[in-house]
Amino acid sequence: MARNHGSGGLRTKLAASEAAPGLILMACAAVALVLANSPLAHGWHDVFLHALPWSPVAKLANLHEWINDGLMAVFFLVVGLEVKREFVMGALSDNARRRLPVIAAMAGMAVPALVYLAVTGRHPELRGGWAIPAATDIAFALGVLALLGSRVPPSVRLFLLTVAVVDDIGAIAVIALFYTTSLNLIWLALGFALFAVMVVFNRFGVRALPPYLVLAAALWFAVLHSGIHATVAGVLAAFTIPVALDRHGDSPLLRLEHALVGVSGFLIVPLFGLANAGVALGAGNPLAPLPLGIALGLILGKQAGVMLAVFGCERLGIASRPAGATLLHVWGMALLCGIGFTMSLFIGALAFTAAPQLVEDAKLGVLGGSLISALLGAAVLRLAPRAVPR
Repeated sequence: MARNHGSGGLRTKLAASEAAPGLILMACAAVALVLANSPLAHGWHDVFLHALPWSPVAKLANLHEWINDGLMAVFFLVVGLEVKREFVMGALSDNARRRLPVIAAMAGMAVPALVYLAVTGRHPELRGGWAIPAATDIAFALGVLALLGSRVPPSVRLFLLTVAVVDDIGAIAVIALFYTTSLNLIWLALGFALFAVMVVFNRFGVRALPPYLVLAAALWFAVLHSGIHATVAGVLAAFTIPVALDRHGDSPLLRLEHALVGVSGFLIVPLFGLANAGVALGAGNPLAPLPLGIALGLILGKQAGVMLAVFGCERLGIASRPAGATLLHVWGMALLCGIGFTMSLFIGALAFTAAPQLVEDAKLGVLGGSLISALLGAAVLRLAPRAVPR
């Protein structure tokens, strides 16, 4: 019997589990914060940063590196699969449907970066963090939306998800282009060769997943040693996985996304939160340029960029706002786009690898900005008129 892994079934699975991954992520972030500000702080950090007695990959010497460079590659693989699915059969599959979320996502990345640079402009050593407030955390934002239930029109949920997906594409491009320090051309050439083989497999109709998974692991290993961040390998691998049905009526891409979406949402992202969200609240000044620039970028820059894009496109006749969305719905959704968390923490760690204290300061800004954005967004959407069921 043919298995049904169609996009409708996947959407149902994703919708049914919107709240849970976001709530687990919030809980893990809270646990990390509590432990980082308790007498157990030193031991807690040691769990992740202490050198492992043995590692199968010498470049990954501790648990923190395995989470950020290893498991997060799987997270980015899932993001890449989601992006490809949306472009082939989802909300980004035609120009009319993708126009507004793409413009909103681009504005929602550019304006926060400008706000950050305006705040930190007198400190050249901080300029590398310009992309930190440009990201939106899908799990966290959708978790907040799910808690609001039927108060939010389905079109607003879909718009937020689409903006976040496009946002992820931008964040991935930023990581690849701006946070690559030095290149090892031999490993880079090997990575290109492996990626090319995967593309050839796709073009010649290979539908079995095992060859892609083996090559994806090899691609990750090559990219890890190339100087480009290893998580980029996950996205590249995802783009080669076939969407078309095989002889059993099964889509390899949808099957793989089905298999990994729970692992990513319920295991990898919470582990990332535990390993990266812990910051000593008394050790930094939240009004210092770095945390303040990040927080204002998330709180003010995100909502300004997204709202200007939505109402600008509507006024110019480029695109219409989501169906059934009032001003308060759009404003609340724009505020929720300021929840940067996972991607912002990730970019912060890349931006200041040589300055651990700046990484901690960046965490302070990300956590503060994301929390305020979540609370304000939820409050505004609570005041918005309840969505009318169709």
